[in-house]
Amino acid sequence: MNNLAHNLAASVARDGDAPAIRLGDTLLTYAELDEASARVAGLLRDRGVQPGDRIGCMLPNVPQFAAVYYGILRVGAVVVPMNVLLKSREVAFYLGDSQAKLVLAWHGFAEDAVAGAATAGTECLLVTPGEFETLLAATTPQAGMAERGASDTAVILYTSGTTGTPKGAELTHANLTSNTQVSIDLFSLTADDVVLGALPLFHVFGQTCGLNASIAAGACLALVPRFDAHAVLETIQRQQVSIFQGVPTMYVALLSHPERATFDVDSLRLCVSGGSALPVEVLHAFEAEFGCIIVEGYGLSETSPVASFTHPGRVRKPGSIGQPVDGVEMRLLDVSDGVGEIAIRGHNVMKGYWGRPEATAAAIDTDGWFRSGDLAQVDEDGYYFIVDRKKDLIIRGGYNVYPREIEELLYTHPAVREAAVVGIPHLTLGEEVCAAVALKDGATATPGELREHVKAQAAAYKYPRHVWITAELPKTSTGKILRRSVEVPANVTDLHAAD
Repeated sequence: MNNLAHNLAASVARDGDAPAIRLGDTLLTYAELDEASARVAGLLRDRGVQPGDRIGCMLPNVPQFAAVYYGILRVGAVVVPMNVLLKSREVAFYLGDSQAKLVLAWHGFAEDAVAGAATAGTECLLVTPGEFETLLAATTPQAGMAERGASDTAVILYTSGTTGTPKGAELTHANLTSNTQVSIDLFSLTADDVVLGALPLFHVFGQTCGLNASIAAGACLALVPRFDAHAVLETIQRQQVSIFQGVPTMYVALLSHPERATFDVDSLRLCVSGGSALPVEVLHAFEAEFGCIIVEGYGLSETSPVASFTHPGRVRKPGSIGQPVDGVEMRLLDVSDGVGEIAIRGHNVMKGYWGRPEATAAAIDTDGWFRSGDLAQVDEDGYYFIVDRKKDLIIRGGYNVYPREIEELLYTHPAVREAAVVGIPHLTLGEEVCAAVALKDGATATPGELREHVKAQAAAYKYPRHVWITAELPKTSTGKILRRSVEVPANVTDLHAAD
């Protein structure tokens, strides 16, 4: 019973008529989702797909994603989730690297999907609403479910990769089944809950904590195809959403939506934040405005993803990613001044990087500890506080400057909506601290004002010598601010002028 898709079968057995997936006026019950996934499995079987074969899934947040995802698992194959915004070159890389036999791609992104699949020599099956359902109706459903071992790969998730080409993290059926149960326990998820699915399902956060946890608990997942603050507020009100899961930029967008007070959000009982650190200022403002507790967690694609969380019933420390979840250990390596790199061990750690034994050996030691690349501090109660990504650390004149600390200070300025602190080369200091800031609608602040705001609260070597205002900050597909993609203005060149 190791196949992750057994979670769907169990929920169908409990109540097949319960709502499983909602998108606007479209509703799939558990029985309908189960039937659709059995037909997807039949479709794959008819195309010669064998257990262990890799199958690309390039779909947005639509009900068909769930049918395809569980259909691939049901036939015993491996899901390779792919961002729908990938260009043909990237599509070819994902499919070629994973040696995918087939890719199911959304019709709206056909051009890049078809071209990329052709380059990789992979069959491409387009998913067009109506046509796809007609195809499934003509397919004999696969009655049973392929049995898989606990250590068999269920999903290969490609990490965005801050350097070099993306690597495929192999997550097993056991990894994902355990992490799904951890999520259910953390959120006290039941069949009565409605979970908002605005996080991309091709991403590990939305997949485990949203899709898999909802399906295993028998809850309803209310989808939003792409994040839009107005659409999310509307969905919360209309579908009586009880759990919202999002990344910090989503909380910022909901908080700064001009019409937020006109929506009824009383159905919310819990908000979950992950993906990157939620500024404390945003956490307090959101909780006050929405009357709902936010719990923060931490994890990576390589850890299925949940590694630590603010546990219900325990002390909540704003700014902390909580303590390790059940069955998972965390510790700090190479500690200096109380800061060290987070290492993780437990049932959530991936099997390895697909086809990259050297990268796997560099990431996971012989005792099973996975090096996260994230820097943190831990307090006397065992609560972890993310300091920054190891790669984002700025070393100015021999002193360590953690971008997140400076960003937190910028967020305390009333005009700041979003901030990204980056280091740029400096002739004598090695690196100089700079900040790109997006202001709230209608708010005004000068770069000098923002610089002084931080200068008054931070050591002299930490405050940003150069600040510039920008309309938007670059973000990943999940809405995480991408520091490495921040464009530094051409006039930020004379790095000796400011003191």
